[in-house]
Amino acid sequence: MAAAAAAAAVVRLFALSRHSIVSPCVSSSLSRRFYRGDSPADSQKDMLEISLPPWEERTDEPIETKRARLLYESRKRGMLENCILLSLFAKENLHQMTERQLNLYDRLINEPSNDWDIFYWATEAKPAPEIFENDVMWMLRDFAKNKNKEQRLRAPDLEYLFEKPT
Repeated sequence: MAAAAAAAAVVRLFALSRHSIVSPCVSSSLSRRFYRGDSPADSQKDMLEISLPPWEERTDEPIETKRARLLYESRKRGMLENCILLSLFAKENLHQMTERQLNLYDRLINEPSNDWDIFYWATEAKPAPEIFENDVMWMLRDFAKNKNKEQRLRAPDLEYLFEKPT
């Protein structure tokens, strides 16, 4: 009985604390990037907004350099779920993407300031903004469904960086 009461108290405490945790969010207008910590719903006085430089496409970057950079950036994310999802996706798909698709992927993983948004869009927990609805997002969503039921518990070993694509 005491264990059940303690468990219920923890659940109530977690539910209350969820509203006061600072959570990042992406701007509704993607032309202006920022990282915003939400304050509790009762005040809005302690909201923090940090401007981020706008994302810019790298038009002068050689395609192999772009692939290498995107492979690295797919692996080094702000949260483990995206480190695993994006690094495995990049390992499997970057070598066959066209330059246009690489640019779309670059924008997808580098324009939003919040990795949770990318994760929610990829897993279809939330709809993606129109600007990200393209063939690369569809590829990522299909990959996230894990139709082959592969075990995806960690990012791939770094040796794959030196392998020739098959």
